[in-house]
Amino acid sequence: MKSMLSKYADLLVRYCLDVKEGEKVYVRTTTLAESLAREVYRAVIRAGGIVEVELDFREKNRILLNEAINDQQLLHMPTLYNKAINEFDCFLYIRAPFNLREDQNIQPEKSKIRKESQKHILKTYFERTATRDLKRNLCQFPTIANAQEAGMSLEEYEEFIFNACKLNEEDPIQAWLDVRNSQQKMVDLLNKRTKIRYLGEGIDIEFSTKGRTWINSDGQTNMPSGEVYTSPVEDSVNGVIHFSFPGVYMGHEVEDVTLWVKDGWIEKWEAKRGKDFLDQVFQIEGARRFGEAAIGTNYNIDKLTKNILFDEKIGGTVHMAIGQSYLQAGGKNQSTIHWDMITEMRNGGIILADDEKIYENGVFLF
Repeated sequence: MKSMLSKYADLLVRYCLDVKEGEKVYVRTTTLAESLAREVYRAVIRAGGIVEVELDFREKNRILLNEAINDQQLLHMPTLYNKAINEFDCFLYIRAPFNLREDQNIQPEKSKIRKESQKHILKTYFERTATRDLKRNLCQFPTIANAQEAGMSLEEYEEFIFNACKLNEEDPIQAWLDVRNSQQKMVDLLNKRTKIRYLGEGIDIEFSTKGRTWINSDGQTNMPSGEVYTSPVEDSVNGVIHFSFPGVYMGHEVEDVTLWVKDGWIEKWEAKRGKDFLDQVFQIEGARRFGEAAIGTNYNIDKLTKNILFDEKIGGTVHMAIGQSYLQAGGKNQSTIHWDMITEMRNGGIILADDEKIYENGVFLF
């Protein structure tokens, strides 16, 4: 395990963040991922970087939201996090949750105040990461909570993560460079087109990408990755889309979500389960427009785990995100949320680009 974590840390530091001598690196995770944090710390030091590590404890956010006695406590932005987002060169967030439902059943009024307090820092975060002025990577450490959610043993989940990240390859960095080269062909094609249409079971939705850029997600901002994505022109999205995969956001699960869209505005929504939560989410500013449209290309990820870091990359799926757009893609929608919802395309799904079929049954036709 230590050997694999060393390999993981080397990939994160040398490839994902590409740490240079003298660069400041902020690492945030929970105490559960101390073993990986140690190896990342070691790798950054060896690369000549300056590193700060923050380890969160169980129910930290829940305690704040439930116990705060005044707004000042909720509005306070943690000093190290604030400084890192504004001034550091690299930010690594290692997801390692204790309990995926920790933030359920918290007081909504306090949660709203907390979200409002983060608007300014989120704006800075999106601006700096869009230009790689802040090199950011989001990755996963295997925990029992995630393994249970995925329906796996912890050992199975560890192997799932390592395989998805190509850590079983002799040279993981070269493996991700190969992904970059392969996906660049997809991006080059999509960037020559301006009208995209997804067709499938319960899906007939189209949007414009005129003036927008498709991005090659090659593992540098997310590990694992394996997707190409853009931000559609906000008022160009029209049609209906059914998301066949369950969605999880802030500990709440929704199932069989269908959205009806006109001129970029989500006019109507239904869900087999979790509609009450959807009703709340769509009250959030910017949530009723799309911030992302994407195509998953990581065929090493072939099963649902209810972890969006992996699920949105499933080869043979597409996803669209409500809320915040990507500045680097040219998106303009702003919101405090960004929620990816995924649907199957391996069952006859088609993608048209300027009315030409470029994708069918989960694969590109070139």
